[in-house]
Amino acid sequence: MQEKYYIEITLTNSKKIRLCLERKYAPTTVDHFVELVKNDYFNGTIFHRIIKDFMIQTGGYCIEDNSLIEMPEVSSIMGEFASNGFADNTLKHTKGVISMARTSDKNSATGQFFICAADCTWLDGEYAAFGKTIDEESLNNVLEVSNMQTARLHPAFTDFPVELIGIETIKLIDGEN
Repeated sequence: MQEKYYIEITLTNSKKIRLCLERKYAPTTVDHFVELVKNDYFNGTIFHRIIKDFMIQTGGYCIEDNSLIEMPEVSSIMGEFASNGFADNTLKHTKGVISMARTSDKNSATGQFFICAADCTWLDGEYAAFGKTIDEESLNNVLEVSNMQTARLHPAFTDFPVELIGIETIKLIDGEN
């Protein structure tokens, strides 16, 4: 298996976010995420949670016929972070870092993930960080999404973007291209 994977997220506004995923921090997480990318799982998903100066979250929902549809269920994985007994993950949740979303169950990560739009030190050791943006353009695009206006649509969707933004595609790319 490769130790590093590079991915490119093309947003619905045609902007791109390029990230390097590193197995040395969270091997199961990276393998799981790469498998979802290879199966086009994330294509068409929307950013359903955007919090300025915190993060942008996606992977759980898409829009079909003007309705919010939950993505098909995928297997959950072990949370690879210190408070869950996994000391090898030393990647800090700094601006541009990608990490798995989860419930209060530390082993509940499935397909939802977030990218930090600020340094989020309180997440270190509590969530499985597994990569980071590889260039300034990518980081700027994360920050741009994080600054979008949001609204409370429902008690479960308190930070939903007023103007939809989503993932057109995620694909594996070579090196740092």
